[in-house]
Amino acid sequence: MGNWVINQWLSVLILAIWLGLNVFLFVQAFLSYEKGIKYFYTREILGSALAWARASARCLNFNSMLILIPVCRNLLSFLRGTCSFCRRTPRKQLDHNLTFHKLVGYMICLHTAIHIIAHLFNLERYSRSRQATDGSLASVLSSLSHQEKEGNSWLNPIQSPNMTVEYVTFTSIAGLTGVIITIALVLMVTSAMEFIRRSYFEVFWYTHHLFVIYLIGLGIHGIGGIVRGQTEESMEESHPHRCAESFEKWDDHDSHCKSPQFEGHPAESWKWILAPVVFYIFERILRIYRSQQKVEIIKVVMHPSKVLELQMNKSGFSMEVGQYIFVNCPSISYLEWHPFTLTSAPEEDFFSIHIRAVGDWTENLIRAFEQQHSPFPRIKVDGPFGTVSEDVFQYEVAMLVGAGIGVTPFASILKSIWYKFRRADHNLKTQTIYFYWICRETGAFAWFNDLLASLEQEMEELGKVGFLNYRLFLTGWNSNIAGHAALNFDKATDILTGLKQKTFFGRPMWDNEFSRIATTHPKSVVGVFLCGPQTLAKSLCKRCHQYSSVDPRKVQFYFNKENF
Repeated sequence: MGNWVINQWLSVLILAIWLGLNVFLFVQAFLSYEKGIKYFYTREILGSALAWARASARCLNFNSMLILIPVCRNLLSFLRGTCSFCRRTPRKQLDHNLTFHKLVGYMICLHTAIHIIAHLFNLERYSRSRQATDGSLASVLSSLSHQEKEGNSWLNPIQSPNMTVEYVTFTSIAGLTGVIITIALVLMVTSAMEFIRRSYFEVFWYTHHLFVIYLIGLGIHGIGGIVRGQTEESMEESHPHRCAESFEKWDDHDSHCKSPQFEGHPAESWKWILAPVVFYIFERILRIYRSQQKVEIIKVVMHPSKVLELQMNKSGFSMEVGQYIFVNCPSISYLEWHPFTLTSAPEEDFFSIHIRAVGDWTENLIRAFEQQHSPFPRIKVDGPFGTVSEDVFQYEVAMLVGAGIGVTPFASILKSIWYKFRRADHNLKTQTIYFYWICRETGAFAWFNDLLASLEQEMEELGKVGFLNYRLFLTGWNSNIAGHAALNFDKATDILTGLKQKTFFGRPMWDNEFSRIATTHPKSVVGVFLCGPQTLAKSLCKRCHQYSSVDPRKVQFYFNKENF
């Protein structure tokens, strides 16, 4: 359990630092505007809503600075593959990039809500003080723009009692950009919900690119300088503590106090987001350059269960096991790029992907290849990018768990193992692999059968039958299938797959599997790799913790999940 605890504590530490910085920035900005002399007169009109608006704005800028970093895939691949400090435990934090991206997004939503609510109070108080005729300090401050000819004397953006809040909102830079970036944010967040992302990926893809509008709007949001404070020269001449109480006598001949002068708060959002935006632009330029390189399709195979296999070549393409690429087909959509795990091995002279029909784009792609033979539809490829599966050969024992088409990263791993055994690679650290494939229908097993059969034969010839232990689980079955399998159970090969290993009906009993592996490998480090649904991930992660020994010298289970 020691290594698992270290991993968890490191994740908690990173999260705590991020939350701590948010709290620090919020409190610092809040106190600055709530106590600062510069904003004494502004608070006379707005009260504490000023501090709430500005503190939330500071945190919005901070999190908007962070939001792009977790999706810079080339940066993550670089850190994963080349940085010497990225050992097993720190490197695992890179696997949480999308989780962190979502958390930052939620924090942006929280502070956006605070910012909007605070400014709604501010606008109401601006309007009320501008319409007031009671001669109060707030009403005097609101009418300063009409008493002075100098351009920076005004404090209240509502210049006349007849001017409405709606007019100010939609005619000022701050108000108009605020409305635009709020709409963009709402669309991005709602379209990123799990249901929409899985079922209507195109909706998610297009609306998520509203981040461009969001960042541009954020960068210019503060240019108007609606939030204003007293100038340094004015404070030296007419300090609020000395002159606020005698505001009725401002500018009298016998008074030492003059009407205060104000200046807009300089725009600062662009300073926060400039560096990550420039970095992201370079990231996109690199990806566009790579995607323009010619891709040659050398073979197309249509497998059962509507699974399309594409074998391709591309100049300079180099991959590792478990990596993934983004694929675009211009004849279907110029803008949509979809991630697919590579199913080929690094030792092969081509790279391949398997595509299952799960949405409009994949269905159209499969249909295009079914209907059009050579020349095939043009394909663009960006990548490859690193994933947790790259680390599989760093473990003595590996548990590979694939659900449905989620088996694809393990196809690459198992193929690579086959080549390593063929070439007698003595640098292979992994001693045993446990492979679990959970499928809903029998046809899904078909395209993987040849590889497993080849591995079975190879292991027998090399006397390493115990190296690969695989189990296939069929979850979608009826009594006819089960009865047919039972009648033919005594045959040398499985009636459903043709493999020597029999197919299991139902789902794995994970407690039994973990217990068996922990007993068989009492002093090993076991890497558990999953490409499958979140519910299965939670179950496996819980058991990794449960079956890891308290003694770090004994069996330890490390959980790793594919994230795109």
